Amino acid sequence: MKTVIIATKNKGKANEFKNMFAAKGYEVKTLLDLPDSPDVEETGTTFEENAILKAEAIAHKVGLFVLADDSGLIVDALDGRPGVYSARYAGEDKVDEANTEKVLRELEGVPEEERTARFYCALALASPNQETITVSGTMEGFITKQPIGTNGFGYDPIFFVKEQGKTNAELTKEEKNNISHRANALKALDEKLEEFLKREEGM
Repeated sequence: MKTVIIATKNKGKANEFKNMFAAKGYEVKTLLDLPDSPDVEETGTTFEENAILKAEAIAHKVGLFVLADDSGLIVDALDGRPGVYSARYAGEDKVDEANTEKVLRELEGVPEEERTARFYCALALASPNQETITVSGTMEGFITKQPIGTNGFGYDPIFFVKEQGKTNAELTKEEKNNISHRANALKALDEKLEEFLKREEGM
């Protein structure tokens, strides 16, 4: 069976890609299946750069095609922060609560209408045989003044989705997966995937 590597050790994240690739005859594997995969330092200044760095480094190491993502939170009133530093905004320990508290602290006194934000996901699909393709997806919202809800992870408790009338942490997993930045990036990827796979199989 043909194989695609998802550049993650998170099985839940990999599962989001499984159906798409299975429908096209591909088996999905993750970095958990590749103990010798390189540990790629995310030195890019954009989500796209980081996704490309990961995808290309691993694709050239393992000789298969690889899908990598980089995502995070962009807050307009913070000039786009935390951005590519979302996971480690409050320190290298990557503690969700500390990151959330830092964003709320920096937004103290900012009125509700100016607390606009979006989750952003960049996907990069790389192969040793052809040019890397990238797509992206967003999820628009507002930053609340305190955490609300217990579902999800990361910044979900402070990210309010107007259309749903709830924070991400109040949405069910299914509700969130239908409208998330990653879901929107996956839709964009699906539009380009067929052509990429045809080129890959023709080489």
